[in-house]
Amino acid sequence: MSFETSALLVTWAALLLLALVVAGLVRQVHALGRGAPRTTPLGPAPGSPAPGFDRLGPGLLLFLDRDCGVCAQVLAAAGTLGRPVRAIFSGPAPADAAPAAATVLADEHDGLFAAYRIPATPFAVLVDDTGHVRAAEPVGSPEALRELAAREAAR
Repeated sequence: MSFETSALLVTWAALLLLALVVAGLVRQVHALGRGAPRTTPLGPAPGSPAPGFDRLGPGLLLFLDRDCGVCAQVLAAAGTLGRPVRAIFSGPAPADAAPAAATVLADEHDGLFAAYRIPATPFAVLVDDTGHVRAAEPVGSPEALRELAAREAAR
């Protein structure tokens, strides 16, 4: 076998191997493009009964963490919305945790955080007078909290 024939065979083998690698990468890209199915919902579903309603009552429930950078800003904005606010911390609450009108609950990681299935902080849950969840979603800024409250007020 001559050198040219050997080089041609090696080139074709390399091209075939490269084609297989590209096909595998295309398959992976398609799998990533579809996205992973969400296995658990974010917080309670709207319309579902609010866990611990007898303890909390109606209003805005803000799930926070003292190490969260934006949580203090979101909590400060919650005081301006004109509805009862419950600041629920996963661990100990900071000393200057909430506006005067807010109720602060601390060390609720295994309690209310688990009951409401809170994936991250800050997370807002609006509970109506009948004890049902009106809205539940993460709020990453004071503006997002104001938008959530405005959407629910418009309903």
